[in-house]
Amino acid sequence: MFSDVPVKYFSCTHRAINPSQTIEKVESKLKLAGVTRVTEITHLDRVGIPVFSAIRPTAQEGAVSIYAGKGATTEQAKASAMMEAFERYSAEKQECDNKKVIRGTYEELENALEPSSLILPRRLQSNPHHTKLEWLEAVHIKTDEKVLIPANAAYHPYRSKTTSSIFKSNTNGLASGNLIEEAVFHGMTEVIERDAWSIFESHKDKVEIDASNSENPIIIDLLNKFKEAGIGIKLIDLTADVKVPTVAASADDDVLKDPALLTMGVGTHLDPEIAVIRALTEVAQSRATQIHGTREDTSRAVFMRKAGYERMKKINGHWFEDSEKIINLKDVKNRCSTSFKEDIETTMKQLNKCKIKDAFFVDLTRNELSIPVVRVVIPGMEVFSVDPERAGARVCKII
Repeated sequence: MFSDVPVKYFSCTHRAINPSQTIEKVESKLKLAGVTRVTEITHLDRVGIPVFSAIRPTAQEGAVSIYAGKGATTEQAKASAMMEAFERYSAEKQECDNKKVIRGTYEELENALEPSSLILPRRLQSNPHHTKLEWLEAVHIKTDEKVLIPANAAYHPYRSKTTSSIFKSNTNGLASGNLIEEAVFHGMTEVIERDAWSIFESHKDKVEIDASNSENPIIIDLLNKFKEAGIGIKLIDLTADVKVPTVAASADDDVLKDPALLTMGVGTHLDPEIAVIRALTEVAQSRATQIHGTREDTSRAVFMRKAGYERMKKINGHWFEDSEKIINLKDVKNRCSTSFKEDIETTMKQLNKCKIKDAFFVDLTRNELSIPVVRVVIPGMEVFSVDPERAGARVCKII
């Protein structure tokens, strides 16, 4: 199914074309997706790492309407915010989608994915084989086999007037790209990221990463920007049994001592340096959006400020305390290639080594945009970090 698409942009992420070309290609389509404004908010924070915001007032109820974009360059951050908006628009269930949806129970349908493989909330662990659901066609990433998966796992926000929901919808595995191969690869890395993050939250076995002697000038520049601003950064290796590097960056602003600015970012990529860059730029994004007041989980910030800086640091000590275990970034294996198809295959091999045999994607690309958007679904991978109601065997094995 996948073409051998070369990676041509290798800077702060891997893409088929550079960010300025992406912006040029998609900027005229923003209004079609309901985006009214794309603005830079870098200046709101003292760090100086580029962050952009895209605003889409027409977002469906239950979805956020302001999206942030991150990057080591202005162009990358702007393209990131724009593509995030296209992802969210494309993932919303529209009237035309009713033609694609199949309604029925798991037992009534052929070649349907067993719902329990997606890790259901504890209240639904009995497995709703007899429950009428909406289903969408997905494609197996390795075999090209067509499989029906619950529409609940593809659309966000998800609501149905005629069938049940089996869990709260989210955006895990939702990704866009200049080409479908690029989107699928990045969707896979996000699912792996949330899985690794979930497992870390359950065992909190902390291993720090030393990137101070990195030869990557982008990493050194990002670290220096935080250092010059008086913000402490810890890089933490979250990589679990699936050996695709996952890195978290936690930021402690010892100058402002604002508990809402005890932020973190996470990045996953076959290239560990890209994972670090994504984690660091996501911290900058988190800080800027908190300062801007555009985060739509404001109750979290209110709670943190009521709790206070020292208490929040103690509660989240596994992110901010020192660890005796330290590895060098140079020692983390880089498995990436110069082809998205090869990177998809390498990622599948790493999943297979952990007895995770299946990975699917749903093509959510909208005809009016022609911007590739997919939802990657990997049965058995954990989502506990984004939905505490759903803890599967991989998390429970650790606890």
